Amino acid sequence: MIPQIETIFLRQMASGDRLSLQVYKFIGSRPGKKVYIQSNLHGAEISGNAVIQQIIEFLLSINDIDLVGEIWLVPVCNPMGTNERAQHFSPGRHCVYEARDWNRIFWDYEKVSEDLTEFAQSQLLLEPEIIRQNYLSKIKKQFAQKLDKINSQSSLPYTDQFSYKLQSLSLDADYLIDLHSSTNQGLDYIYYFRDRQDSAKYFLLDYGILLDKYDGDAFDEAFIKPWLALEARLQSLGRQIRFDIEAWTLELGAGMQINPHSIAKGVQGIKNYLLQKGVLKTINFSQENIENHVMAVFYSSNRTKYYAIAGGMIQSRVELGSVVQAGDRLYQIISFNKASALPQIIDIYSEHDGLIYDVATNQSVNQGEFVLGIIY
Repeated sequence: MIPQIETIFLRQMASGDRLSLQVYKFIGSRPGKKVYIQSNLHGAEISGNAVIQQIIEFLLSINDIDLVGEIWLVPVCNPMGTNERAQHFSPGRHCVYEARDWNRIFWDYEKVSEDLTEFAQSQLLLEPEIIRQNYLSKIKKQFAQKLDKINSQSSLPYTDQFSYKLQSLSLDADYLIDLHSSTNQGLDYIYYFRDRQDSAKYFLLDYGILLDKYDGDAFDEAFIKPWLALEARLQSLGRQIRFDIEAWTLELGAGMQINPHSIAKGVQGIKNYLLQKGVLKTINFSQENIENHVMAVFYSSNRTKYYAIAGGMIQSRVELGSVVQAGDRLYQIISFNKASALPQIIDIYSEHDGLIYDVATNQSVNQGEFVLGIIY
């Protein structure tokens, strides 16, 4: 199958150089769902680019009759973040000019919608697909006002312009997949939303984190939050509907690295997800491994980040993926001082039972800097 390849202008730099996005659109022979997949929203989180490259290679090898609907792929979706450097390091988590996290800048329709109850009441007797189209039309109409402001003489800051470009590509998708990795060193896991746990298992990852607490400004949150709100409002009015609209963030490995094991898990999981959702019609998989897969589930509100209580060097830290119990030693800080005293060893102990899912790359810390994360 040959994709349609579209290059989209993104930003002109002071030097006159121009940044762009490139979208690979694979269109099946039969209409169906739209799948949107992007990677590298945070500059150091490059693993998703390798996943998309392998998904593209796979789609090139199949026929258009094997794809129902369409798949849009956007690798290196944030050139500004990807190209940011500090010597050998690639941070790229924040827009340096505006001091905003690249994944906390997105437009959430639920925050500006004022007539959700009225709209839900007007849709109670309609079929779910008609309700979906009517609601999507309302979202698009409100979203279009942002472009009017961007094109005005006063315009908007770049993060607003950038977020508009990505959301304009994905707003009408059925399934959205945002590929990330830990900025530090992390496990492979998936973030998912309420009532989507059955589909989350299709990604075949060992760990899943249910987002039970969020602000709506992340890419996946801004996409699905209006639909979750509509489902809840319809339910309160006596109509039980679960729209076949899903958003996922896959966290695959460590920042600034392409880990082959994490890439392989990401590729296999996405292929299986598309197969189970009926987007792909033919893939060779071991069904036994899929049917027996078990995903450990955690809640996003049950995460504790450990910050250094003193400056120094981290040693004897527990390994990523370790299961710890309350009272276990997590790490030591070698704390130096400028008070004519000997260096001090400070032991840090776990406050909870849990899983070590994220650890800092740098083992030199200032007081108050991140050391590791536990989920329980």
